[in-house]
Amino acid sequence: MNRVKDLISAAAQSVWNFLKTVIQRDRAAREAQPQSAESPLIVIPIPRWRTYVLFLGITVAFFGLAGRAFWLQVVSNDFLQDEGEKRYARTLTIAGERGEILDRNGVVLAASQPVRSIWADPQLSQGVSREDIRRLAEVLGLDPAYVGGKLKAENTRFVTIERNCDVRTAEAVRKLGIPGVGIKPEVLREYPDGPVTAHVVGFTGRDDRGQEGIELASDRMLAGSPGARRVIRDARGRIIDDIWQKEAVPGRDITLSIDSRVQFLAYQALRAQVEKTGALAGAVVVADVDTGEVIALANVPTYDPNDRSTMLFEQMRNRVLTDQFEPGSTMKPFAIAKAIDLGLIDPTTTIQTAPGKLTINDRTIGDTHDYGLLTVAEIVAKSSNIGTAKIALEMAPQTLWDMYTALGFGQPPKIGFPGATAGRLRPAKSWRPIAQAPISYGQGVSVSLMQLVRAYTAIARNGDVIDLTLYKRRPGETVTGERVFRPETVRLIRAMMMKTMSRGGTGSQIRVAGYSVAGKTGTANKVKNGKYTKDTVASFVGIVPAVNPRFIVAVMIDEPTKGSRYGGTVAGPVFREVAEGALRTQMVSPDEEPLPGGGGFLTRIRN
Repeated sequence: MNRVKDLISAAAQSVWNFLKTVIQRDRAAREAQPQSAESPLIVIPIPRWRTYVLFLGITVAFFGLAGRAFWLQVVSNDFLQDEGEKRYARTLTIAGERGEILDRNGVVLAASQPVRSIWADPQLSQGVSREDIRRLAEVLGLDPAYVGGKLKAENTRFVTIERNCDVRTAEAVRKLGIPGVGIKPEVLREYPDGPVTAHVVGFTGRDDRGQEGIELASDRMLAGSPGARRVIRDARGRIIDDIWQKEAVPGRDITLSIDSRVQFLAYQALRAQVEKTGALAGAVVVADVDTGEVIALANVPTYDPNDRSTMLFEQMRNRVLTDQFEPGSTMKPFAIAKAIDLGLIDPTTTIQTAPGKLTINDRTIGDTHDYGLLTVAEIVAKSSNIGTAKIALEMAPQTLWDMYTALGFGQPPKIGFPGATAGRLRPAKSWRPIAQAPISYGQGVSVSLMQLVRAYTAIARNGDVIDLTLYKRRPGETVTGERVFRPETVRLIRAMMMKTMSRGGTGSQIRVAGYSVAGKTGTANKVKNGKYTKDTVASFVGIVPAVNPRFIVAVMIDEPTKGSRYGGTVAGPVFREVAEGALRTQMVSPDEEPLPGGGGFLTRIRN
């Protein structure tokens, strides 16, 4: 570097010395020349040194430009190459192939298909003839006026003519060779089961990123890692050369716990009952007792992820997870189980419920009938509010609150799904007797249907509550939970819940042919604007088979308007149909004799 500086300094000094010599010589010659008698206006002498300076300046400028050109084109040509690439080179993102979403048996619930998007640069297609426009419109099945408007759009270099074209159509467009019309590869996410699994699977946006459901929850795994491609385009935007390319890494396939057969049966049964009862909405969940896997999850109303026009807010709500409601009598087994655990009662303990009303402080609660003196088992079967409240008031508020919290109420379920609600469970210190009593029979507390199913795992298992999952567990994976009740207690509770399904119980009309059932109905008035209304939420939670539990099936019908409004008659039929379907598809052996007269479950499977 110092040597270059020395060379430049020496060259500058030589030039200056030369100029000084020329100037001095010219000045001496001029002084020695005699003065002319002629007018200075006629004779104008031009100093010779100016000619030399001008010549020298031109020479320096020439060699300077030559040196600069040599430096840019030979010594350091990266700059020119970078500038050229900025004008004609582009880096294209290569999206990794999105993984598939499968049900537990390998049935595809979501997959990507290669499609093409037809686009145009209006500035390059201004001179397209009417015949070319007509042919392009004919290939795409569009109105020629629409296509012509796209091709002649002003103040833009990019317009989309048609999306999601198949490869054959795109090839036909390419063969037309219309100036300014291009083809862009894209992917289309398809959902074979449409509205049946919409609330589980979700959907993707135009950028192929998850927007709802599993598509959103597992977006990172499904999307994989994008690649890149550096290309050179000509003035028309056509790719003429590849510079480099980085391959994309495809996304992983996701296997869900959902069984598409049970899912379809659950959706069909729920939709039919919502329509029959004129209800606002409905939801159903089927969970495996041993693993906590959700076998089916359905909501009505729903939407079709293949048709964006059906994606309205009311249709897109996953009510199983996002909606909270007062569960009503489905909460009663928990308070009774805790009292049995503490040794305060047993199934034969009698409690007076007459005259069918109970005043606590300044509030009165009541049963639908005056049942008189009831055993604890009869309180569960007849769903007595008064009996349950009296049992709950024998326990400290903190004791009940700890039990409800251990069951998962008041906190979002750990299911790895977006939008899960925590429900509402007030702190124990705010529980006065008039607040504690209604909570025991499902009022003054809000839960989601998924929370309710999770809590019932404690009754269906050996007193331990486990987290639910929408993903298929690994074979042989051990599932452990938090102990809430003693095993002996939950066996007594299931036995008492079986009486709910017998004659005189609130679920007596709900029978699953060939199988024992332990169930609990629920009916609760809805709260609107801080006040209870006549609108109700009907629910039913059942365990099948009751003796050796395999599934928990929970059903919620929101605001039935036709016929009955009670859980047994509104939600019960959905439970029966879904339970039969789940037991049949999973090949669970019957544990009871078929119903008299034939035509029951065993007869149907033989045929």
